[in-house]
Amino acid sequence: MELDFIRNRITELRLKKGVSEYRMSQDLGHGRNYIQGITSGRCLPSVPELLYICEYFGVEPSVFFDEKKEERILVQKALEGIRNLSDKDILTLISLIERLNENA
Repeated sequence: MELDFIRNRITELRLKKGVSEYRMSQDLGHGRNYIQGITSGRCLPSVPELLYICEYFGVEPSVFFDEKKEERILVQKALEGIRNLSDKDILTLISLIERLNENA
């Protein structure tokens, strides 16, 4: 695995989360340029820090290293949300999904 993968994956997940490098660095308890140092290639996170970064993004380490697993995580999150809906809302959602699949 290329070291660029870790840097690029952190950037990808950070952008999906909608946080800046500065904000993420602060959220992780580091100086303002910590994440910028990783994404620029000046340094790499330690293994414990990488696990903490995975936790920050809400992804398992296996998902961090396998983007295809991320899709399954999104489906799981959708199912968790559906469980809280009323039967009427679930039927509405099913209709919407069927309509969207017709156009796919």
